[in-house]
Amino acid sequence: MTAVFWIVKILTTGMGETTSDYLARTLGPVPAVGSAALLLTATLIAQARTRQYVPVVYWAAVIMVSVFGTMAADIAHVALGVPYAASTTVFAATLALVFALWRRTERTLAVETVAGGRREAFYWCAVMATFALGTAVGDLASATLGWGYLPSGLLFAALIALPALAHRRSGLSPVLTFWWAYVLTRPLGACFADWAGVSHERGGLDLGTGPVSLTLAIVITAAVAWLSTTKQHTSPPSTPSGP
Repeated sequence: MTAVFWIVKILTTGMGETTSDYLARTLGPVPAVGSAALLLTATLIAQARTRQYVPVVYWAAVIMVSVFGTMAADIAHVALGVPYAASTTVFAATLALVFALWRRTERTLAVETVAGGRREAFYWCAVMATFALGTAVGDLASATLGWGYLPSGLLFAALIALPALAHRRSGLSPVLTFWWAYVLTRPLGACFADWAGVSHERGGLDLGTGPVSLTLAIVITAAVAWLSTTKQHTSPPSTPSGP
């Protein structure tokens, strides 16, 4: 994985967080979830039909997974009253189940082997679960535990360095360290995006979720366009459908 992959991934997590909040407040929860579900389905179908790595298609799917995954975690808490500690446990168990089924069926969780078909279906199920889990973990730290958005973001920024250190110094499995870091990108990006968007009373910069979402969308679009133009990949060369 290149540094660009992780940068764009973190940006998409932040965009998913603020976009989810903006749509829920602008359209209402039900229309927002319905619209996000339709767009998510469309982007995943487009991704599944793509026989090679296309940055625009892949990252569009990631963004919609981010938006919908955020909504899933928020609905569990706001609409159903599920505490973030409980939803964190449930989403962690869900992700573990996806990994267990994927490992038992395909004998590997290595993203380099994802090239369509059943493995890609497992991959996107795992990605969806990581977004929901990461959202719950981020909200648990910033809201339930009362640490605030900026301190929580700084904490996750430090924690995301641990997988790389563990892999380089102790030889920990690259598959394990990849998914470890992948989960942490969600609360990292979301905490900083929330910090930029929420009001001063909530410890933020009060820039607004709409402007923050738009700014992130512009930066992501520019990054993906640059990747497409220079033909640089944010996924392994052997992976036609993404990492």
